[in-house]
Amino acid sequence: MENQIQRIGVLTSGGDAPGMNAAVRAVVRTALDCRVECVGIRRGWNGLINSDFVPLDTTSVSHIIDKGGTILYTARSEEFMTEAGRDKALATCRLLGLDGIVAIGGDGTFRGALALSRQAADRGYRLQVVGIPATIDNDIGCSHYTIGFDTACNTAVECIDKLRDTMQSHERCSVVEVMGRHAGHLALYVGLGVGATAVLIPEREVDFQRDIVEKIRQARLAGTTHYMVVVAEGAGSAADIGRRIHEELGLDPRVTVLGHIQRGGSPSARDRETASRMGYEAVMALVSGKGNRVIGTQDGRIVDLDMEEALQMKKPFPMDRYQILEALTLSGSHRL
Repeated sequence: MENQIQRIGVLTSGGDAPGMNAAVRAVVRTALDCRVECVGIRRGWNGLINSDFVPLDTTSVSHIIDKGGTILYTARSEEFMTEAGRDKALATCRLLGLDGIVAIGGDGTFRGALALSRQAADRGYRLQVVGIPATIDNDIGCSHYTIGFDTACNTAVECIDKLRDTMQSHERCSVVEVMGRHAGHLALYVGLGVGATAVLIPEREVDFQRDIVEKIRQARLAGTTHYMVVVAEGAGSAADIGRRIHEELGLDPRVTVLGHIQRGGSPSARDRETASRMGYEAVMALVSGKGNRVIGTQDGRIVDLDMEEALQMKKPFPMDRYQILEALTLSGSHRL
């Protein structure tokens, strides 16, 4: 069947994640290989509303695979959540002659893409959309892995390893807050990676005595004189945790909030490779006539899923990893 897609747009929306540029590069180069023009929409859905775009070719995406952030910039758009705002976005799509859009981001990005596609159909305009999951929280229900997670974990591990050196030298307790308002994937993965004394996640109700006090106490009885506590931001404030540790155990914790440093940096090999595969599959879905799809990973395979069904999926939290953390913490091998 002859390819009906002549020109597509690509955008990044929501929080940035390392590997977004690799995904943009893959989308552009795959599109050109399929003889499809590609337009970059800058600043997410705001760019469609405000006609903020740039033509993309092979040269414009050269030397970006190793860059953090996103060359297309990103933003959140309250106006796009309204019907009037989406009508403005559709006007830009008509003006540019876009047949499809690849939206790189999280659940909110995909919901916006689906709403835009449906509204376009209501207006008699056929606009195919495909989503690529990119968020350091790794909390997209339909995909086992999201672009940016590995790099964010490596960044946090590197920072905590440096903190551990000084905590060991001064025989102190360190409380480190990592990102994850609604999901503890990052905190748990990092906690296992650094051999944390304790990890707090939003998926598990915090019992301060059980989860902090007893673990530090047992570590001290085993001969450890420095402790590392990793806290997902959705599980509590690192400052509050540090204060309670001081009040109940008499220690003088040092609190570190890693914050947005976790979103930056050159993407890891895993994120570059995954982003490249996802970008390729997104374009192939469009040129094969598929629309309203999400490209995800399941058991290491790249899959494309119906977007509406994908948005209903829930990702089970890997509590088996938390059990591993518990075993390693409670085994008596408490030294980091």
